[in-house]
Parts: sequence; C-alpha cells; structure tokens
Amino acid sequence: MAKSSTQFVCSECGASSPRWLGRCPACGKYNTMAEEPVAPAETQKTTQRPAAPRAKPLREVTYENYNRTPSGISEFDNVLGGGIVAGSLVLLGGDPGIGKSTLLTQIAAHLSSSHKVLYVSAEESCSQVKMRAKRLNLSCENMLLLNETCIDNLGSDLDGVEFCVIDSIQAVYTDSLTSSAGSVGQVRECAAKLMRLAKSRNITFFIVGHVTKEGALAGPKVLEHIMDTVLYFEGENQENFRILRAVKNRFGNVAEVGVFEMTEGGIVAVTDYSGIFLSERRGEEAGSAVTPAQTGARCMNVEIQTLVCKTAFGLPRRMPLGVDYNKLALLVAVLEKRCGLSLGAYDIYVNAMGGIKLGEPACDLAVCAALASAYFGQPIDKYTAVFGEVGLTGEVRAVSYCEKRVAECVKMGFKKVLIPAKNMKSVVKYADKISVVPVLYVNTMIKNLFKEQNKN
Repeated sequence: MAKSSTQFVCSECGASSPRWLGRCPACGKYNTMAEEPVAPAETQKTTQRPAAPRAKPLREVTYENYNRTPSGISEFDNVLGGGIVAGSLVLLGGDPGIGKSTLLTQIAAHLSSSHKVLYVSAEESCSQVKMRAKRLNLSCENMLLLNETCIDNLGSDLDGVEFCVIDSIQAVYTDSLTSSAGSVGQVRECAAKLMRLAKSRNITFFIVGHVTKEGALAGPKVLEHIMDTVLYFEGENQENFRILRAVKNRFGNVAEVGVFEMTEGGIVAVTDYSGIFLSERRGEEAGSAVTPAQTGARCMNVEIQTLVCKTAFGLPRRMPLGVDYNKLALLVAVLEKRCGLSLGAYDIYVNAMGGIKLGEPACDLAVCAALASAYFGQPIDKYTAVFGEVGLTGEVRAVSYCEKRVAECVKMGFKKVLIPAKNMKSVVKYADKISVVPVLYVNTMIKNLFKEQNKN
C-alpha cells in the first residue's frame, strides 16, 4: 500500500506546493500555505456513477423530526433553539479563562446522569477535570474522562457514546498530517473527521475553540462552515456576567442571546436581565436611554449610554461599544442636519450596557435620544423607553415586533414609550397600561423628551 503524502495549499488562491513557503508564489500573500493530505495514487480512481438516478423529488423526501435533549442550563438550551440536537457539532469559542470548560463540564455532568458522555481533554489531565468537577459540586461519577491529543485514537472509546466534549480543537491532531497541533491544516482535518464521526455514529460533539486577539475563532473559516452551531462565550474576566451568542445555528435562531453569571458554584443562567442591561441610577444623569431590543425570540430592555464632550483634537472621535460604528456616524449626521444639534466639534462615546451588541435598526431612535440627552445635559425619565428606525431624512420608520416590545415595557413597569407612528395600530390595546407616543420624525422625539430645552 502506497504511503499517503501531504502538500501545502494556499488558502487564498488555491496554489499548491510540495513544501511550506512563507509567501505564496502565485498570489503573493504571506502565511497562507496550509498543509493538506494527498491520497495515494491507487486510491484516486474515478468511481462509476450508478445506472439508476439518485435524485428524487422533494415531495418524496421524508421529514425528520429532531429530538432535543435538555442540557440542564435553560439559557444554553434557548441559544441552541430549544435543546441539543443528536448528531450535531457545536463549536464554543471564547477568550482564555472566560469559562468555556466550566460550562461544558456542567453540561456533560448533567447529561451523564442518563446518557453516555465522554469528555476528551487534550489540554488538561483527567485529574484536573475531576478537580474542577469537585469544585463545582457536580455529580458526574458516570462521565467518562480521556486524556488524548490524537484524534485517530478515539475509535473504540466512542462506542456507545451519545455526547462527546473535545477540549480543545487546537490541541488535538491527526497522524495524516505532519504539521503541529493547532495549525490550519490540522484544525481543518480534525474538524472534518469529527464531522464524519458525528454523522455516521449519531454522536453530538461539543468542541472548544480558541479565539485570536482580534476576537475571531482561531483556524480556517472552513472550521465554522463544518459546524452545525457556532457559539461565542463573551464577557470580561473581571465581571461575573457572561453572554452566549449564536453566530450560526442550523437548528435555531442565530439572533438568540443567553445570559449567565459566574459564581463560586459554577455558571448559572440569568433570567432577570434588569440588573445587567439597566443601571440602577438611570434617569439621574444625562446621556442614557432605554430601548426594548429584540434578540431572537426574546425581548429585553437595554440601556444605551452616551457621552458628548468637547474634542481636544482637530478630528472628533466616535467610539461606539455594542453599536455599529457606521450606524453611529449616520445617526450623528441626521441629528446635525435634521435636528440642528452641532455635534461636529464634540467627541462622542456610546456604550450598550452589559456588553450586548445591538445590531437591529430598531435601536436607532434610542441612540439619537441618548445623544440628544447628553448634548442638552438633560436626563430622560427612567420609566421612558424609545425604539424605532431612523432614516436619512430624519423620519422614524416602522419596526417589527412592536407589540412585543411594548408588552415588555409594560411588564418592566415603564410608564411611557415612544414608538414609530406607523406602528400605532398594533399597540392600541396597551393605551390604558402605558402612555404610547407616536413619533414621525426625530425632531418630534426631541421636542417630546426635552420640553425645557425647547422653551429656551
């Protein structure tokens, strides 16, 4: 049997080379040559197509119901779309020390009570994993532990296993490549082998992935393409709260967000978001506004804080956190041109509380309200919420889920909400529970919130 060999292929243009090169001779890009296996010559024979056609009409395809298994953590199930799907690949990425291994250890311990679970630790010894389980007071005597770095040696250990944790994909390797673990080729080939195992044996894999200093998952982009679900575990090491965000999910909504708290007993789900995304002293200082943000199937009130101050340089700064930079520049231009706010000589800082990212256009009007509040130095009432999309003409456009947003404001005890005028028909039934103010233009919102400023 001929020995398999490898070649180096450029990830940018696809050019191949028998040896590694720092610079691709075809496209000129640096550090793009990744090792890939080459099958022996005798195995590269073309297979004959079967005589009968294999394609069939869609009406003849049987619908498959995906049974979901609870993970034991409600917020994790919500992000996945209702639970764990059998035979799926779930990639969990995050910064070092954020709690990825802790979260998966808790999930594996819960699943091991009624399922066969294997925890493959390539970075820690089995003793360290047991130490973590003991620290978290987890009952996981039936959970199987394996300290292995070669993905090819998992064959017999996966017999009968329903759930498997790989910690981490950058620490394992395959013998078919000669490059070290963590390289682009190794990560891609190991992920492909895990995918074949998951689909052929109906095993659910939870794979830990490291992130680069830019915050992206380390390894080739094809790693995310192979996965069924890609999750990001975000937060600051100095803070107790963590946010789990889905950026890809073949079995659920990618807009779902889960909130967790890191405690001495492990990671627990947070269902009351008011203490995370809303500050206790809101309404006392100028520059903040509350908006009901829709994240997947849920709606949560988020506070947007802004700071407007005189610039000390020739070019004013625009520093948003949780809000798109280009969107902020657009809204500042609308406030200057359509509402007469002279923000050109001011540095502007915007922050969405709790580290959440607001990507939907319904948050535009709240950003404008917070900026106007900081500019006038006049706070907005703490029981007032604002939402709506802002156009370049200064008009406030209708948004989706308006009824759900107003219902969330009523639930949280808000007394007043400013909404797009075109959404008024859908929220008439809440007129006796909360003051609903229709807004047609941004300057109408400013006149309503800052009446004292208008008198001056």
